[in-house]
Amino acid sequence: MNTKHIEKIIRPGTPHFVGDGFRVHNFIPGTSSMERMDPFIMMDYNAPYVFPPSEIPKGVDVHPHKGFETVTIAYKGKVEHADSAGGGGVIGEGDVQWMTAGNGILHKEFHETEWSKSGGLFHMMQLWVNLPAKYKTTPPKYQAIKNVDIPKVPIADG
Repeated sequence: MNTKHIEKIIRPGTPHFVGDGFRVHNFIPGTSSMERMDPFIMMDYNAPYVFPPSEIPKGVDVHPHKGFETVTIAYKGKVEHADSAGGGGVIGEGDVQWMTAGNGILHKEFHETEWSKSGGLFHMMQLWVNLPAKYKTTPPKYQAIKNVDIPKVPIADG
């Protein structure tokens, strides 16, 4: 039997806002060396947080990415995304968005317009995965993986 042990428990630091729509705890980079975290270069966790209703969606306006992929999981709430390569869409509860920045992309992400109008509980996570050198110049692409399309596997006591 292959036994695994917990190496370290990383406690979240003080949350901060990314733009005005994402109240995150930054786990990577954090207390472990970046060499130990490779290929992960960032992990922001938006713990459950209630946003009040807003006619103007909160979020992060146009910003660049290059040489890595972002993986976004929405647990509660909805995120609207658009990028300079024509990708985009809405990441709903349980959905995953996988964006390859590759040779460079501009994108923006905000609370989804209708969700923003009523506000509510918002809970998400975003992970940045470094691309191997040979893929850093790959063309950008966007993949939306809907919750209904993700296989579910029941696990006893899981």
